[in-house]
Amino acid sequence: MMLSNNFLYIDPGTGSMLFSVFIGIAATLFFLLRAALLKIQLLFNGGKAKADSKRKKYVIYNEGKQYWNCFKPVLDAFENHKEEITYFTSHEEDPVFNSNYEFVKAEYIGEGNKAFARLNMLAADIVLMTTPGLDVYQMKRSKTVRHYAHLRHGSGDATMYRLFGIDYFDSVLLTGDYQKDDIRYLEKSRGIKEKELVSVGCTYLDELKKKIDAIPQEENHKFTVLVCPSWGPSAILSKYGEKLLDPLLASGWNIIVRPHPQSKKSEAPMLERLQEKYRDNENLSWDFERDNIYSLKKADIMISDFSSVIYDYTFLCDKPVMYVNASLDLRIYDASEVYNEDGTTKKIWQFSTLEKIGIELKESQFDDIKNIIQNASDSPELKASRKKAKEEAWFSIGNAGENVYNYMVNKEKEISSQEDK
Repeated sequence: MMLSNNFLYIDPGTGSMLFSVFIGIAATLFFLLRAALLKIQLLFNGGKAKADSKRKKYVIYNEGKQYWNCFKPVLDAFENHKEEITYFTSHEEDPVFNSNYEFVKAEYIGEGNKAFARLNMLAADIVLMTTPGLDVYQMKRSKTVRHYAHLRHGSGDATMYRLFGIDYFDSVLLTGDYQKDDIRYLEKSRGIKEKELVSVGCTYLDELKKKIDAIPQEENHKFTVLVCPSWGPSAILSKYGEKLLDPLLASGWNIIVRPHPQSKKSEAPMLERLQEKYRDNENLSWDFERDNIYSLKKADIMISDFSSVIYDYTFLCDKPVMYVNASLDLRIYDASEVYNEDGTTKKIWQFSTLEKIGIELKESQFDDIKNIIQNASDSPELKASRKKAKEEAWFSIGNAGENVYNYMVNKEKEISSQEDK
């Protein structure tokens, strides 16, 4: 029996829905399997992960070295106030171990399932983390933790997490008020409990600002272009590669390429190929350092895509940025479920803002890129848009660590007073 082409046809809307359903089912099965493996691991370890015998007031969990700048201002505030805090880290060489804190009690708790097993049995009043997915994936709420707070680790939309990333925290500490409305929309549409939403500022940017301000100006500076992409098939380095880099190098300018950290893990062959091709080019350098501030400071203009580093550069350096192909499939992110009143998917803040603060660079312009960059005027309109975006996304500049400290201390007092009643 022959099937007609019409019978096999799936319209784009239905195809998109089926794709989302498939992704959801696959993700659920994957993390159910990981949770089962965690339980088996604990069983064979003789149940070594036991609940803490002593309750801790304040706990921070750092999942990796890239988040040190997020937590350092908070730890500094606790140290300055001589208030003890426990700092768990999954980075064995975490800078905290060389910081000479007296009131910060730091401990390496391993990575992955080993760390989650410890956290799942934690006894504490308040736990602060940047890690999303609480009670969704393998990190479960401990029955002996009273309050979980999520710290936003950069400017941008609070809905740019994988689905349900911050749904089950008790509070979310935001970089600005503009992040609140979309979270409230998701809470209402999903029928989940409202979280406490508090704008505290951006600890990450506060820390980077101190560091970048301390870097001396470069002597005999040569015009420098920073290529700073995200990662994945839609990112400019993996999508365009030589098509973008060849004409940039032909300009004679200094070119710095700073790949996304995930690229070294997920796109290593692509990076190795490009590094090998340009290894003898003195005008091109590769930046794989943990902190991006040295490249940001040197650059006169940035070329990126949909990476949030655009906002680091814009807010810290106040220089022009160009973007290529700023598109991203949102179906696996919370942002895909946020709608306008007319039922259309809402354009997220960081994309709509990019169109105001950035200059679009099309693939067809690559061959003439030197002239395009030279003629890219840093207009008063662009400067005004950068200023407005910074005011929206970076609340209480320089005070985020202190604001987080005050929130945690006041919240602990509130929790304790309620339990005493």
